[in-house]
Amino acid sequence: MIENVFRVDSFFEEGVPIKYLPYVLYSTFIIIIYIGNNHYSERTIRQIDQLKVEVEDLRADFTTLKADYMYSSKQSEVSRNIANQGVEESSVPPFKIVIKEDEY
Repeated sequence: MIENVFRVDSFFEEGVPIKYLPYVLYSTFIIIIYIGNNHYSERTIRQIDQLKVEVEDLRADFTTLKADYMYSSKQSEVSRNIANQGVEESSVPPFKIVIKEDEY
């Protein structure tokens, strides 16, 4: 039944039709390129997704470290951490030294 529908026998009555060989080879080449390109794009998409997850993890780590740094650099935390070394917080506010132009 399939032979009657497609009638492939008429192509091979005189042997293998060499005139269609370049078209078959070209089509085969294009199909191989298409399959290779599809595999390459899928691999690239997987790598991009993996890198997005890694970037999100690094962003979360950065935010955590930044918050820890901001907390540990507060004046009260610094004074508490160095109190055991004998360093005390100054009770006298800083003052500005002003030198007039004619003095130097």
